[in-house]
Amino acid sequence: MRGLQLGMVSLLLSIQLGCATLPSPPKHVRVATFNLALNADSAGALIARLAGRDPQALKLAAIIQRVRPDVILLNELDFDSEHRAAALFQQRYLQMGHAAINYPYRFIAPVNTGVASNLDLDGNGQASGAEDAWGYGRHPGQYGMLVLSKFPIDQAQARTFQRFRWSQMPNAQRPQLPNGEWYQKDAVWSQLRLSSKSHWDIPIDTPNGRFHLLAAHPTPPVFDGPEDRNGRRNFDEIRLFADYISPDRSAYLVDDRGRKGGLEADQPFVIVGDYNADPSAGASFQQAIHQLTRHGLINPIEPGQSRDANQSATSNFGKEVGQLRVDYVLPSRHFNVLNSGVFWPATDTPEHAWIEASDHRLVWADLALPPKKSSLTAE
Repeated sequence: MRGLQLGMVSLLLSIQLGCATLPSPPKHVRVATFNLALNADSAGALIARLAGRDPQALKLAAIIQRVRPDVILLNELDFDSEHRAAALFQQRYLQMGHAAINYPYRFIAPVNTGVASNLDLDGNGQASGAEDAWGYGRHPGQYGMLVLSKFPIDQAQARTFQRFRWSQMPNAQRPQLPNGEWYQKDAVWSQLRLSSKSHWDIPIDTPNGRFHLLAAHPTPPVFDGPEDRNGRRNFDEIRLFADYISPDRSAYLVDDRGRKGGLEADQPFVIVGDYNADPSAGASFQQAIHQLTRHGLINPIEPGQSRDANQSATSNFGKEVGQLRVDYVLPSRHFNVLNSGVFWPATDTPEHAWIEASDHRLVWADLALPPKKSSLTAE
């Protein structure tokens, strides 16, 4: 009997010790977005650069290693069908050095930049070149996107809207010439894709439940004429996600697999990306980003936090344009925002030299993970 009792005590202790060593679910998830400006003007050139020890990539990786997001969207990393550039950036840069960081899960998909439309989209009488691609680009995949995550991604349930046509959007901001004529003829307008890159809905499963990462990189609202075709496209690219999270406005949306509608009600989400739209400055059409920043389902990040991601500039475009806020991490109101920031070191710090690698800054937010059952309505 005494041996049995000792055995039971030993078993109980081993269970207790075992439970004590189990990792507890994280109290928050750090979500980030970063426009790397890591692209090349010819196909394969970025792969060749990353195969060595590219100085720009080293600085970009150092920033990510310093901030250490759990989930991050990377804009402007050239896409290739074999995902070689993405793999090289992960293996030779992020996973190297004393601050190495590993992301077991990633999402990558084709984008519209550089993909030939075989249409005269810019009205110059020709149907070739970067301006006549579905999204501006000198080769297919330039300025691509990549999502890295420490948590599993439900690849089967991910949705992309690369091929969604602009004309499918009700009351679209179709570009118009000053004389009242449409900028694109009907035959072109009916085929034109809305996303300059793509729009992604990526379900991510954390220990505390699932949330949807909504990732995009709308076109800059410049480099056009009086028809403001890029400004209007930027507005409607932003509108796509504003409608996507609004069940009463999303019925018209159709993803690349033919699935209709937007995000199901009460699903936690985080909108991330370089949206090329400042709330009060720049060339945005009708303050386009307000469609998201003032949306009733999005959690307004409180000011006064660490270089607040909802108030600070996130880019530096030089003397002519200056600093603008164009990169965003916008969580739904399911989340409690614990902290947020923009990686912008002071000029007298060693890290300041890193930020010259891109004209954008990494933006992050620490989000308390929502309960598995939650409900909210727009205010």
